[in-house]
Amino acid sequence: MQYSQERLAEKAGLSVQTIKDIEGCRRWVSDNSLEMLAKALNIPEFKLLLPEKYGVANKHRKSSLKSLISLKEKLKVLMDDQFENALNTGDFS
Repeated sequence: MQYSQERLAEKAGLSVQTIKDIEGCRRWVSDNSLEMLAKALNIPEFKLLLPEKYGVANKHRKSSLKSLISLKEKLKVLMDDQFENALNTGDFS
């Protein structure tokens, strides 16, 4: 089912600007917003993070995929740094 941004915002309890910012890749969706959107759309949360199979131009999918790959690489570096620091200091808290 397709909703307008206004209808989706209303159904999810979010502002229209939040929906526009998330769709326009100007804001990363918070865990709370993700949960609200998934409930409004009656789908599992993880499906909102997957690239769409249909209806999205390839350039948007490629851009989204590049962003996700970049984010994954940054997270890996941060996790590796934290792990290395924990090993060196013995602080695993």
